[in-house]
Amino acid sequence: MKNIKRLNLANLPTKIEKLNRLSDQLGKNIYIKRDDQTGTEVSGNKVRKLEFSVAEALEKGCDYLITCGGIQSNHCRATAAVAAKLGIGAYLVLRGDEDIQIEGNLFLDKILGADIKFITAEEYRNNRTEIMNDIKENLGDEGHDAYIIPEGASNGIGSLGYINAMEEILKQEKELEVKFDAIVSTVGSGGTYSGLYYGNYVNNNTAIIYGINISETKEHFQNQILKLLKEIALYTNKEIEVKKDEIDIIDGYPGRGYALSRPEEVEFINHLARLEGIILDPVYTGKAMYGLVKEIKKGTFDEHENILFIHTGGLFGWNTEQRSLLK
Repeated sequence: MKNIKRLNLANLPTKIEKLNRLSDQLGKNIYIKRDDQTGTEVSGNKVRKLEFSVAEALEKGCDYLITCGGIQSNHCRATAAVAAKLGIGAYLVLRGDEDIQIEGNLFLDKILGADIKFITAEEYRNNRTEIMNDIKENLGDEGHDAYIIPEGASNGIGSLGYINAMEEILKQEKELEVKFDAIVSTVGSGGTYSGLYYGNYVNNNTAIIYGINISETKEHFQNQILKLLKEIALYTNKEIEVKKDEIDIIDGYPGRGYALSRPEEVEFINHLARLEGIILDPVYTGKAMYGLVKEIKKGTFDEHENILFIHTGGLFGWNTEQRSLLK
């Protein structure tokens, strides 16, 4: 990846710390990588991907970024912040109702000056690519050259950010004198997992990369990740041979669906915050860590000694409904 351009946007490396009290409760060594600390406005796992995606956009001479996500999308907020930092435009296609309360990431999108188009869930599912292409064409008519970033920056170029993260983890293992035999990440669009998996594979590392999906199904993401691994190879010139059943996705924790919380999930986030002083978000990391703890108790991780959980950020994503579940 030496010849691939990359912007310096994130505060790296992010630290790894042991969750001592949770480890004691579970009888297992649980560590957390604080990718929630990659920045403030430009934060979470998204910024690692944007370092590569936006570098490619600038290299192509683009002056506008177009992307999409849920109304509380961390990725969209980070994209808006990067665009503002670089002095270029941002156009966000958000799944949701424009009459919704302006809070969390949506509030920040507006402060950062992003153009926003609200679309229905059905339009998002079936037509979001077409809608973004139409916006690109309209911006072109106004004299702009726009670059489209897919949901979560989860494509080949974006996933390179988590190949770098995997290499960062391998260096930190030596510093910490610990070997992680399981690395666990939320799966919401597949890019973070794909980068970790690819980086683990090409470095001949023996850890198992687990993903806990917070939407869709295990099979959906296995197919998506296989596709992303092929896209990554277009940039690295090194294709890896992976079978579908080698993609370790743990299903069963989307709950009520994307960005919808159950009382037990919020209660768990509350418990961990008071236990470790670390706050998870209700959309991604809260569900994934809730799932990890459940699976440890069920024996899924019995063969593992040191488990590393990737905290992908998302603190701004709390909305009124989710906050109302706190006791």
